[in-house]
Amino acid sequence: MDAEQILAGLDPDQRAVAEATRGPVCVLAGAGTGKTRAITHRIAYAVLTGVIAPQRVLAVTFTTRAAGELRGRLRRLGAPGVQARTFHSAALKQLAYFWPKVIGGEPPTLIESKFGLVAEAARVCRLSLGRTELRDTAAEIEWAKVTQTRPEDYPASAAKAGRTPPADASDVARLYTAYEELRRERNLLDFEGMLELTAAMLMEHQEVANQVRDQYRYFVVDEFQDVNPLQKLLLDVWLGERDELCVVGDPNQTIYSFTGATPAYLLRFTVEHPGAKVVKLTRDYRSTPQVVHLANGVLAQARGEARNHRLELVAQRPGGPEPTFHEYDDEVAEAEAVAKRARALIEDGVPAREIAVLFRINAQSEPYEQAFADAGVPYVVKGAERFFERAEVRQAVVLLRGAARSADDGEPLVRAVRDVLASAGLTDRPPEGRGAARERWESLAALAQLAEDVAADRPGAGLRDFVTELEERANAQHAPALEGVTLATLHTAKGLEWDAVFLAGLVEGTLPIIYAEKSPEQIEEERRLLYVGVTRAREHLALSWALARSPGGRKGRRRSRFLDGLAPQSSGPPRVDRSKRRAVATGPQPCRVCGRPLTAAIERKLGRCETCPADYDEDLLARMKEWRAAASKEQKVPAYVVFTDATLQAIAERAPATEAELAAIPGVGAVKLERYGSAVLALCRGETP
Repeated sequence: MDAEQILAGLDPDQRAVAEATRGPVCVLAGAGTGKTRAITHRIAYAVLTGVIAPQRVLAVTFTTRAAGELRGRLRRLGAPGVQARTFHSAALKQLAYFWPKVIGGEPPTLIESKFGLVAEAARVCRLSLGRTELRDTAAEIEWAKVTQTRPEDYPASAAKAGRTPPADASDVARLYTAYEELRRERNLLDFEGMLELTAAMLMEHQEVANQVRDQYRYFVVDEFQDVNPLQKLLLDVWLGERDELCVVGDPNQTIYSFTGATPAYLLRFTVEHPGAKVVKLTRDYRSTPQVVHLANGVLAQARGEARNHRLELVAQRPGGPEPTFHEYDDEVAEAEAVAKRARALIEDGVPAREIAVLFRINAQSEPYEQAFADAGVPYVVKGAERFFERAEVRQAVVLLRGAARSADDGEPLVRAVRDVLASAGLTDRPPEGRGAARERWESLAALAQLAEDVAADRPGAGLRDFVTELEERANAQHAPALEGVTLATLHTAKGLEWDAVFLAGLVEGTLPIIYAEKSPEQIEEERRLLYVGVTRAREHLALSWALARSPGGRKGRRRSRFLDGLAPQSSGPPRVDRSKRRAVATGPQPCRVCGRPLTAAIERKLGRCETCPADYDEDLLARMKEWRAAASKEQKVPAYVVFTDATLQAIAERAPATEAELAAIPGVGAVKLERYGSAVLALCRGETP
């Protein structure tokens, strides 16, 4: 590929980025505007025109996956030697290389998590903290370290920043001191310390700084709005007095201030670098005009400094459906309606992996997991573990690599891959529940799905080609999509996109989160979270909220203030009539054994507390599980799609004699009643369906 081909296909603004091969350059890129395309073409254009050698470039990203995507694109553009790394990865490489030369002795051991050491520090300080408080204290220590706050300064700095410590601020400061002492005694290094130590090494050893600066002369930093003070310090040390720097970011997607990130470096880039070239990317290629219009509407109501830096997106895609707004009586009704609509989308041809349900906090996931299981819709709860680092994936790759050495080039790829994965534990049907066995099955199923995708894209591909594809993805941390609707928080969804997105739980106290009321800046960050959620959708977008937490609860909630002026005053379908599902008195459903209000989904399904005793026919439960296994095999669906274990348990305990009694059991909707009702009632009567 030559230099002119690099520029072909770029829009005028993207081309301006690519042609600005000399720094300093600031790219303000709105959501879906092709920023990765712009900066990779800029790097490739600079390499192919001789501006810079590829090995002299360091592209810095915030996630390993983003770094892998940059390397993959640059390789395809003819610039394979470019280094693309996270701040931590680049720092670790430099520290490991120079440690024996300039420091000597046993290098420190890098710790992945602070939790264990924080817990031990709490015992040293004689502080009694629960698991949640310990986790939050670890987060406070991370914030303090990235903002260069010493333990003795923590109480004043936390108060000034409007933070809410998980314990008394002076106790957090004591615990922070103990944590650092334990870490130094045991020669341990956390991620923040790694950045700090690398920066210090370069500042104190000129020969090291000279070598690093000779190696890297051309810097590109993505997601610059998320840089924290410690990362900025390291970047400045890498640069020295030079300004060969291109930064890319969107102030409207600043959603990590609670970790110490700040958009100040992006917004004031031209102050620090007078004469810098500024390019704005506003053409949105991701979302329909209807979605873009709503996204612009969310930011139009921004207040304070955020309003001055708003990027007005301009849609480039054809029109699509209007975003919808729905109000529900309670969270259970909301979750069931979302699951039903997701199932309808899947039946209309939208792949399950192209649908996401996004919410503000992890705790909101539970009713959706239950609702999707009841609706027979596969789902995946997005976690933080890297796909290619999972034990089952590493094992599968080893098996596939071994099979590829003696593979028959004429054997169909999909069949060859499935045969190998079967030996690793892949079955036609997933195991029940959400435990480790299910997660292992999902990982192997994702590899099988990837084989189908590769076979479709490259009909002649064989097992060796597939293994090469896996190795490239592993190096790039480019994991295949797991098959199922994604359930994720708004924070974890950043950088991702789907054909259909459901933004759920949009009520005051949740979005904005209740503790954001302390300052206007925090409220604006919550508004940007909604903007990030809206801009994840390519075509279908639904926003919803519930007036009560539990069925029968007081309907005192108010929808999020961020929807004012965007959602109609009266919207969505009629309130869900739940009388056909269960009788509801005033307040949550009571336990039928002890009378305690039931709040957990599984308890509402059983109609009793999990710890309360219940009489049921064990033989009936066993026969229903045997029937369910046969039904799922016949229909070629997972067993939980027929009925979950909790639903079968509830049926066995209540032994319904009529359709009405069966329909009153949570997890038995109209579809399942019609499809399986007669068989279940026959089993309850002791008959064979």
